[in-house]
Amino acid sequence: MAPPREAKKPTTTKKKVQNRLSNEDRSAYFARREAAKVLRTVLRGVARKRAVGSIKTLVYGPSVRNKKATFALVCQTLKYLRVIKEVLDAASVLTSRWQRQEELVYVVTYDILFGKEIPSYGYAEKFLLLREGILQKALAQLLVRMKVKRVEDLGFIDHNPGVSKPRYVRVNTLKIDGESALNVLGEQYMVQKDDTVADLLILPPGTDLHDHPLVIDGSVFLQGKGSSMVAAALEPQPGWQVLDACSAPGNKTIHVAALMKGNGKVIACELHPERAKILANTVRMAGADNVEVLQGDFLKINNNDPKYSELRAILLDPSCSGSGTAADRLDHLLPSGQEAANDTLRLTKLASFQESALKHALSFPSVERIVYSTCSIHQIENEDVIKSVMPIASSYGFHLATPFPRWPSRGLPVVDGSEHLLRMDPKEDGEGFFIALFVRNNAKASAPEIPTNKRGKVHKHGTHIHGMPFFPWKVSRMCFHHCPKRTSRRIIN
Repeated sequence: MAPPREAKKPTTTKKKVQNRLSNEDRSAYFARREAAKVLRTVLRGVARKRAVGSIKTLVYGPSVRNKKATFALVCQTLKYLRVIKEVLDAASVLTSRWQRQEELVYVVTYDILFGKEIPSYGYAEKFLLLREGILQKALAQLLVRMKVKRVEDLGFIDHNPGVSKPRYVRVNTLKIDGESALNVLGEQYMVQKDDTVADLLILPPGTDLHDHPLVIDGSVFLQGKGSSMVAAALEPQPGWQVLDACSAPGNKTIHVAALMKGNGKVIACELHPERAKILANTVRMAGADNVEVLQGDFLKINNNDPKYSELRAILLDPSCSGSGTAADRLDHLLPSGQEAANDTLRLTKLASFQESALKHALSFPSVERIVYSTCSIHQIENEDVIKSVMPIASSYGFHLATPFPRWPSRGLPVVDGSEHLLRMDPKEDGEGFFIALFVRNNAKASAPEIPTNKRGKVHKHGTHIHGMPFFPWKVSRMCFHHCPKRTSRRIIN
């Protein structure tokens, strides 16, 4: 008879297990369970064809304690997942009683077959270790059937090594200045300044900063160069009102707030409630007092609503295929990961949404600057979207401007004005990004005068995040309420 489900374990059993385990075994025990939770989220997202965040985002979130061990287990289990499933199926091990925790079974099976020796602590570990012989036999039979001698020779084991590129970190100037961050990081690492984006630092490839104090307290963000160029291309000025239309997880939002020196207001819009919570945590950690989190659909915002009559700029980084950062996101490890990145129907649906979102952004009468960006390499999500909206953009008085004029790689010559578009190439630049900058004709050139101090406040129908505790469950589904004009105030670290 199979043991009770692990989820039903009494608390006293957990305490006894912790007392008997060594520190290393205890760490591995909990890492397997954290990895199983991440796997469940990832695999469910794949099954539903719904974005849930990258593997790195999920692992390096605040809820995971043993990040390094969990990350390694998630990646390795996904790498061998097809083999693990074949073995479990052949061995008839995954009974109905354990199917509710199949992700934990996958992780423990990986450790038994390919990882290090594990002690028989935990119900899943005991259950599978008792069947280790059956699992090993099923694996051997699989190798014979596939006519290979080693597991590594199986055609469906992914060996994608990724792209070796520098570690980029963006200094959050709301909390620390660039020189101070450089000096602190320079005590342990080789650090240099990026020559394109201010306050972007470059460290050697493979540098792990996830547990660094500056990262933990939000003083620096682990953010790639392409992503960091997006807000910089928008050039928001202190005192402006800016809308980040598809904001989560919030790195670009924080960058916009920092470029505005904490003055003015950034409206950070996010459709999905769970991602809005992640966004709110990012805002709070960064000390971005001038950011308002707004959980709702950007496409449903009334462009003529008086609440947005002072909106000066929109950053639009909509959902995309992620094909330009697939190696960083580790999408190649996901079931059908490569096929999903190039699926024609999926790309067509994404492009349709991207076009609708960009047309809506162009329709706001007071907006002077719009940046449209994707981390995609596909023409259908980039130049084709720009081409489709150009007649409407022109009718609203917008033209394409040139972000980062010295950047050598420009848009594909399939649309008029392609020389103004910016591209990053995965092979040349380590990642694929696309940026288009729209500027309204006769837009005001000078930044507005920064108004006097005035505190933001929590409204009944939504939550402003202005240096006070944030309760994500209080963010309304569509908190498009009247907001007092945001003015400057001291940043509280």
